[in-house]
Amino acid sequence: MTLPEPGVASARERIASERADAAHRIDFLTARLADIVEGSHLSTDDDEHDPEGSTVAFERAQTSSLLDDARRDLDELAAAERRLDAGTYGVCEKCGRPIGPERLDALPAARRCIDCA
Repeated sequence: MTLPEPGVASARERIASERADAAHRIDFLTARLADIVEGSHLSTDDDEHDPEGSTVAFERAQTSSLLDDARRDLDELAAAERRLDAGTYGVCEKCGRPIGPERLDALPAARRCIDCA
């Protein structure tokens, strides 16, 4: 199943919007991670035993994880664009049936229909 031309255009717009959001998150989280690392070098506090808040190690791990997620999202959106170009966007990779428009609207990089997800 290939999407009709208006569907392709709106899918491209949605993917482009999501890619811009993911790129923004990557930029923000990269800067945040650099700040955390820099701050940990400038401080001699024993953050591992600070009962008042999270540790630098926790913040660094959490930010790294969010950064990994944003990069994965960007990769998935690029793959969705390739499926659009190939005419396979909106087709479940497992069963071959159409992926519902509501699912594609919520998750533009979806590879599987809701039943196969």
